[in-house]
Order: sequence, then structure tokens, then C-alpha cells
Amino acid sequence: MAPMTRVDHDALEQQLKDTIQTLTNVMVQVTNYDSTLSASNPNPSTSPASRSSRDVIANELRTLSSNLQAIHARAVDPAPDRALPHIPPELIQYVDNGRNPDIYTREFVELVRRGNQLARGKQSAFASFRDVLAGEMDKAMPELRDDTASVVANTRGKRR
Repeated sequence: MAPMTRVDHDALEQQLKDTIQTLTNVMVQVTNYDSTLSASNPNPSTSPASRSSRDVIANELRTLSSNLQAIHARAVDPAPDRALPHIPPELIQYVDNGRNPDIYTREFVELVRRGNQLARGKQSAFASFRDVLAGEMDKAMPELRDDTASVVANTRGKRR
């Protein structure tokens, strides 16, 4: 996947900062919640205080919801130039467990290399089997020599 442009990165970073700030605001408002003001004066417009705690928390939660929706919209945006990079969940788990992501990458490359060697070995074994089988079929059934030759040629085999 192509790297994100600087503008997209900055916009995403700002959205994340806004969300973190809103979460902090919610935490502060919940800690300082004053239920007596809300209960004693249900009409906040006549209150000498600016706004009730309930109204402030409700407003912050609406802001948090819109921030999270904006981040979600960016994450699922089908436009390839705005899409977030895909990070494998295994890598996230690996880092969460306190391990180095470079080690994860090295282990992943070694695993892929091992799998490729295994696949190459299987291909070689089947190619050898194909050639031996074609030779044995030519000896046992000479009338099929043209057919076995075409099968071997179509599968990029060696003809003896």
C-alpha cells in the first residue's frame, strides 16, 4: 500500500488529538459532576451558573460521538488515497505483548521463506514424478507416446 500523504496524515493526527481531548474533557466533567445543580434548577437558562454538568457532559459525549464517526469514516473510506494503512492484528498483538516489531518482521520473512522452500520442494518432487511417470507410460504403452509428450510439454517438463 502506498504511504499516506502528509496532508492526510496531519488531518488524521488532528482527528485523533481532538478525540483524545474530548475523552479528557468527558473524564474531567464526570469527575466534577454536580448533580445538585441539575436537580435543584431544572431550567439551566435561568441559572447564575453557566451550564449544568449534565448539559456539559451531554455536549462532550455528542462531540466524542462525532469525532469517532469521523475517524471511522476515514478508516473505511474506499478511496485508496485516503485509506489508512492495514496493520495485521498479529503485529498489534505482538507489540502489545511488549515485543519488538522488527523481530516480528524478521520471523515473518523467515516463515515465508521456509514456506516457499517447502512449496519449491513439492513442485520439484511433482515435476520429477511427472517425468518418471511419462517415461514409464511410454515404455508400458507406446501408443500413448504422443499424448504423454504433449502433457509433459504443456507442463514444462523434460523429455527423455
